[in-house]
Parts: sequence; C-alpha cells; structure tokens
Amino acid sequence: MIDFKNVHKRFGNREILKGIDLHIVRGKTTVILGVSGGGKSTIIKHLVGLLKPEKGEIFIDGKEIVSSNEKEMRAIRKEVGFLFQSGALFDSMNVFENVAFPLREHTSMSEDEIEKCVAEKLSMVGLDIKVVSKLFPDELSGGMRKRVGLARTIVQEPKIVLYDEPTSGLDPVTSDHVTQMIINLQEKLQVTSVLISHDIKESFKAGDYFAMLYEGKIIDYGDAEHIKSSSNPVVQQFLHASSEGPIKFT
Repeated sequence: MIDFKNVHKRFGNREILKGIDLHIVRGKTTVILGVSGGGKSTIIKHLVGLLKPEKGEIFIDGKEIVSSNEKEMRAIRKEVGFLFQSGALFDSMNVFENVAFPLREHTSMSEDEIEKCVAEKLSMVGLDIKVVSKLFPDELSGGMRKRVGLARTIVQEPKIVLYDEPTSGLDPVTSDHVTQMIINLQEKLQVTSVLISHDIKESFKAGDYFAMLYEGKIIDYGDAEHIKSSSNPVVQQFLHASSEGPIKFT
C-alpha cells in the first residue's frame, strides 16, 4: 500500500531521515518504533504532504506522491486519516461539530446523513452521541479526546489511518483502552494503519509489522516474533529499556 524508497529529510544542518526504505502492507498495522525526536513523526507527515523529502520516492497505492501538485495531494489526503497526539480537536466546537466538520467541508451529505454518520463513528470508538455530542474538548478526559479525534479521523472512511503516539500522555488503563479501540477499528474497517510509538507494550498488542528507526534509518523490520528475537543490539536495548529506564544508546 505504501512504499518509501531512499527517503532523505533535513531540517537545517540536521539530517533526520538518512535514506528510509520501508514497505507498509495493505490492510495491516505497521508500527514504527524509535526514540522521541528520532524522526517517526517526520516519516508519516510525508504521507499527507505536510513535508517533502530532499531526496527519494514515496508511493501510495502505486502512485508516486513526492512530485504531486497540491490538487493531487488534496485527493490523496481524502484517503488518509491522521490522528495527532493531542487529538487536535477544535476548542470552539463541541464533539458533534468536531466529528461532523470533515463531512460538512468535503461532502454534500444532508444534516440527517451527517448525524447518522457521526453517531455511527462515535459508537465505533465507544462513545454515545446522546451523552457526548454537546460536550466541548475542555470537558473531556485525555482518553475521550483521543476517542473523539479518532472518530473524526475515520468519519470519511479513509483507506489509510496514521496514528501519531496515540497513547502518549495517558495512564496505563486508558492506554490499553485506546489500543483495544485501534485493534477493534482495524478489524471492522480493514484499513492500512501506520502507528508511531515508543510504547512497547501497547505497540505489540496493536501491530502486525514493526519497523525500528534508529539514526535516520530503518535498522530492522518484521513481525512481532522477528523483532522480539532480533539479533540487533539496538533493537534489543530499545525493547528492554521501557522497564529499565531511559534509553541510552551507545
């Protein structure tokens, strides 16, 4: 579904991506692992045209997107849902208005159709429209904000869903609930998902394939069994660091 080929990205004097090669399987969840600030978010921002590489190619469903113009990128973005760390809700809109926003902006659906669609997507993330529709973001817990953000992400039924640290800042119980929600949605929607995280425990619950990002390159890739038994010392240190304290690669 998605292919990165020798992708390089630089910010000022710092090269963040140093030749990324990555294949993301259609209909599965691929987790990109790595330390904070290592370039995980940089990778997925390239998929929606928020960033352009200095070098390399990116293909989505066979189409090369680096050379795409803005009109072509808008069409691509309609197929991609992006859940940001914070949920990125509009503070001036209530829950219903937040989830309905993409439908009002990009479709010709009637208000009755919009209400039905919003209720369906809120239900998919475990929320009752009658209970939450009139609440504003500052009235929601962190977990509920993530749920509402995800409902808005999937309201147009994208083919690809990008998760940027979906459990960041959440307590362990809420993190588990969010992960289970991601797993359930994957089973129902059969989308291609890309999840970036440094949360090892939750990542292994949700992921089908795993890519380890280190010093700007993918240094290992495979299913959970492959990654857990990896002979790469950096991968093993990362896997064990979550229970032993901060990661200090040498």
